[in-house]
Amino acid sequence: MTAMIKVDRTKKHQHGAGEFGIEILWPGMAESSDDSGIGAIGRIDHAKIKPGTVIAMHPHKDDEILTYMRKGRMLHLDTVDNEEEISNTRLMLMNAGHTFQHEERILGEGNSAMECLQIFVRPKEPDLSPQVQFHDFDTVYSENAWRVIAGPMDAPLIFRAQVWLHDAHLQQGNQLTLPATPTTGVVRLLYVFKGSATVGENHLKSGESVIINDDNKHQVVADEDTDLVLFTTDPTAKVFRGGMFSGNVLSR
Repeated sequence: MTAMIKVDRTKKHQHGAGEFGIEILWPGMAESSDDSGIGAIGRIDHAKIKPGTVIAMHPHKDDEILTYMRKGRMLHLDTVDNEEEISNTRLMLMNAGHTFQHEERILGEGNSAMECLQIFVRPKEPDLSPQVQFHDFDTVYSENAWRVIAGPMDAPLIFRAQVWLHDAHLQQGNQLTLPATPTTGVVRLLYVFKGSATVGENHLKSGESVIINDDNKHQVVADEDTDLVLFTTDPTAKVFRGGMFSGNVLSR
């Protein structure tokens, strides 16, 4: 297996038009796998949506959905009686479980789009109880250091799966070593949300990523000020691949 696989924007799928635009990454497709995901990482949507847009009440099932907001604000309403505003310091993880619906209202005025990642993680098993988590972070960014966002335990937000999520804002010219792996044999996906960075021989721009299939502590070098999101999963852990959005689309 190749140690690193670059995923440029041509390998992503475009969805929407007008005020609603999403780039969809099914990471397993970059590996020519028979699974559209990698381990518990099912799907990553990079969304840009203008204020005033309402995404009406809609269902999710057997997905763990983290809304990683970087720009703008969103009002979240759901069928477990939450009505909460999400921002770049207040993040949300929806553990959809067996029955869950929510609505999203993009707040603000003008033409400045909300921008976020909506991350669909595969739960360890289907038909879990639905719940929603919120966490207030002290700062928008973690400067030149990795910050834990979510994980299966001991994290601000808890996935019901063997997945870990870190982020960092790396200033131009600085370098950052990937954090120690939580177990051996992991697969990592390093995503450049904004900016540009180099990992080994891979030069990544905004919206691009690299899949890392070894446990080495690779160095990330910022070619300009760069926002990084790091996904780590144990591909041997138990996952349910039939989730509404996180499931394996290649088997449907």
